[in-house]
Amino acid sequence: MSGHSKWHNIQGRKNAQDAKRGKVFQKISRDLYTAAKIGGADPDGNPALRLVMEKAKAANMPKDNVQRALDKATGAGGANYEEITYEGYGPAGTAVLVEALTDNRNRTAASVRSAFTHHGGSLGTTGSVSFMFDRKGYIFIANDEDLNLDEDTVFEAAIEAGAEDMKATEDGFEVITEPADFEAVRDALVEQGYEVSQDEVTMIPQNTVEVPDDKTATFAAMIEELEDNDDVSAVYHSAD
Repeated sequence: MSGHSKWHNIQGRKNAQDAKRGKVFQKISRDLYTAAKIGGADPDGNPALRLVMEKAKAANMPKDNVQRALDKATGAGGANYEEITYEGYGPAGTAVLVEALTDNRNRTAASVRSAFTHHGGSLGTTGSVSFMFDRKGYIFIANDEDLNLDEDTVFEAAIEAGAEDMKATEDGFEVITEPADFEAVRDALVEQGYEVSQDEVTMIPQNTVEVPDDKTATFAAMIEELEDNDDVSAVYHSAD
């Protein structure tokens, strides 16, 4: 039985890893589609697409998956996808933005609404919470005892590279940029030898809401249900 249990545990971990990898590929596919739809399918003339393709390569995403996403953007895939943003409130009054890419608006709207209502939230109207967020470039520079980076030095490097702001955390430094400056700032910091462990253009809440202990599990379950939706490409929220 111990052998069976060990195999079951290994298989369980593998299945979980495969599911996680599949979700990563799914999100990257949608980002590829969006970038190519807006700026064209040629990465040489589309910086946003080039950035996503770099992420696809880093995630070991198969070339066939990348090509399928680009084919959808150019119409080669046949399906007509559209981008939709849903806005609503989660437990404790948290503001939630849901970005979706779908070929069936009714299906997606119903499933997103269901995720909100299942967990004590509510779907709002367009503009109800989006004004509470700003689109920004986000770069995280890792730091630990071995690196022992100096906060003032990193701050100076980030500002000189064109960043808008920087904040120190326990694990490193959060660098904030305007979306248009994101790629240049990231590249400048990497060239200076800083270890960038996360980089993306995202929606950052202007203010955060502390979720009470008795609602944290419900809030987490709502976010998980939204993120597990095949049509959802990104979820942003104001929860602390």
